[in-house]
Amino acid sequence: MITFDEFKKAEIKIGTILSAEKVPDADKLIKLMINLGEETPRQILSGIALHYTDPSVLVGKQVPVLANLPTRTIRGFESQGMVLYAVGEGFLTTVEPGREVPPGTPVQ
Repeated sequence: MITFDEFKKAEIKIGTILSAEKVPDADKLIKLMINLGEETPRQILSGIALHYTDPSVLVGKQVPVLANLPTRTIRGFESQGMVLYAVGEGFLTTVEPGREVPPGTPVQ
């Protein structure tokens, strides 16, 4: 359990995926470039390659991003946030707004 005040610290924003490609020599990683309404797109690595064998299907999707995580280096690449997915037994899928919204729109 977390408190409401702890939850409020999470900065979740809608981002638009601009590009998606597999990370060389990594079975599970996809490198995403995501527009969060900032000056520069964010690079985010996501361990979803087993669920998206053709990463290009992700381009154009709008997804929630946990934007205030510290940058991590994974396999030599910086990851500047975390995309949130719906995950269940045997599936993983993007979670998308019901209509297109401006990149950077906060999720509350």
